[in-house]
Amino acid sequence: MKLSTLLIGLLLIPCSLMSQTYDLLLKGGNVIDPRNGINAPMDVAVSGNKIARVAESISPTDAKMTVDVSGFYVTPGLVDIHVHVYTGTGNKNSYTGDRSVYPDGFTFRSGVTTVVDAGSSGWTNFPDFKNRVIDISKTRVLALLNIVGKGMAGRNNIEQDTSDMDPKATAKRAKEYPDTIVGIKSAHFHGPEWTSVDKAVEAGKLTDLPVMIDFGTFHEARPFQELVLDHLRPGDIYTHGYKRQVPYVDDKHKLLPYLAQARKRGVKFDVGHGGGSFSWKNAVPAIRQGFWPDSISTDLHIGSMNAGMKDMTNVMSKILSQGVPLYDVIKMSTWNPAQQMKRSGLGHLSEGAVADIAVLRLDHGRFGLVDAQRARLMATKLLVCEMTIRDGQVAWDLNGRTATDYREAYGLM
Repeated sequence: MKLSTLLIGLLLIPCSLMSQTYDLLLKGGNVIDPRNGINAPMDVAVSGNKIARVAESISPTDAKMTVDVSGFYVTPGLVDIHVHVYTGTGNKNSYTGDRSVYPDGFTFRSGVTTVVDAGSSGWTNFPDFKNRVIDISKTRVLALLNIVGKGMAGRNNIEQDTSDMDPKATAKRAKEYPDTIVGIKSAHFHGPEWTSVDKAVEAGKLTDLPVMIDFGTFHEARPFQELVLDHLRPGDIYTHGYKRQVPYVDDKHKLLPYLAQARKRGVKFDVGHGGGSFSWKNAVPAIRQGFWPDSISTDLHIGSMNAGMKDMTNVMSKILSQGVPLYDVIKMSTWNPAQQMKRSGLGHLSEGAVADIAVLRLDHGRFGLVDAQRARLMATKLLVCEMTIRDGQVAWDLNGRTATDYREAYGLM
């Protein structure tokens, strides 16, 4: 091609195309970004896989694609720190078998871009989990390493084997994968002793990582209050925060004072809804008396997603139903869990941050929200995910807002 012909071609390119500096523009939504203190109508521009700009008004001529998100809330991609996604092992008696799910089928449709597998694998089988699930998932999958070497491979036998609870081996494995392993997990322990908890905390100390505790079986010899007041460190997490077995209120339905003491110590309380670990009996009085969760999570597995839990936005709606402002519900689902996992690069829309974004719709009506005991609470608000962007790419688009009208697509206009 002659140089003169090339120059003429360049001159014919519309100036608007030459000035398109953004790949995607979300325009007209209300941005909620608690890390940056934003709760206002703003536009969000994406270039490549990064947040390029957040401003009151960004011109559509600056973007290759503009999506009208008026009437919706634009938030950081949701961070769910309690899921079970180590599946396909063939062990039908465990979470690492037929109870786990592959993440991509259950994350993006509810605005989740990052999950933390909560102890499905231990130090012996984590490499298999990484190779077969983590490395091939579009969802960002992080992991808490189970203090039991074999992980959740059998609740009534393997998970009770104290000889397989090795803090040094667990810590060594965690240090081998610092980009993926973000903490330690103790779960489902039956015994009245503190072995599982204390060994998990020991591994946490060796790695400078947080510990998450599913208390397992409750015993008089192992009181819950002692867990959060004496055994856990600042930054450690108790999941299943509103489980019905947890002592929350006295006989006059007043919040027990030890809970505030534990929070003052720095212990974090995570929802961890699951199939049996969220009760309106505890959640309603606790939240209404000001004991809000630090983080909202699902405890996603086959049993919970087909029962009262359903998905992340449904669990968020439950906290919202008790009068917690939407801003704080978003904070509990983005920036708070990111901080708990020591991943400060996630859970916000700062310029230069990874472009993980959720576009949420807040519906008004009458909605039945069901706890883990199949008890229903009627609510007037329900969060629904309209769109999810993961790493700058549209991963979920409920109503085809980024799609082309079929008449144009097939040349029928």
